[in-house]
Amino acid sequence: MAYEEPDYTVISENDGYELRQYTPYIVAETTANGDFRSAGKKAFRILAGYIFGDNRSATRMDMTVPVESQASAEPVEMAMTTPVMSELTEQPESTDDSYVYRFVMESKYTLETLPVPNDPRVAIRRIEPRTVAVKRFSGFWSEGNVDKHETRLLEQLREDGLKTIGEPKLARYNGPFTPWFLRRNEIMVEVGWPDS
Repeated sequence: MAYEEPDYTVISENDGYELRQYTPYIVAETTANGDFRSAGKKAFRILAGYIFGDNRSATRMDMTVPVESQASAEPVEMAMTTPVMSELTEQPESTDDSYVYRFVMESKYTLETLPVPNDPRVAIRRIEPRTVAVKRFSGFWSEGNVDKHETRLLEQLREDGLKTIGEPKLARYNGPFTPWFLRRNEIMVEVGWPDS
């Protein structure tokens, strides 16, 4: 089954990565505390709830790809609510990291027409046009595997004289039941040229 993904043009294919020019798109995003794995589970439940009807109009939206994630600058404080929700709203421990997760919204929606989330942890925002370096890889979503490919991409960009803008993102295009060797994963980071 093919899922919609943001529009882009490949500018160049380099040794181990490609440069893409993305057009604007809209995302639903949330920030979750925890380690690499647990933060992802929390964030996925929050965002999946939104697209599967936890919004003011109870609209069910189609899943798109990729699911983007990146380390966040600061942990997010979340207050305790009911015992039923405690798994999703635990107070962060000082050793936890914080991650931002994004679901790309279907292109038929605008900021004005997207359903309003019921959950205040879901934010809707527009991603502006940008040039992105992308390294594709298959395999498991382990922190070690992601770190290895991220490090190599950043090394290649330095060697090629490109500067990075912001933090790298992990983009996942397949569900968890896709065999590891068939998964399409990407490390993405916005880039600019030294004189820009």
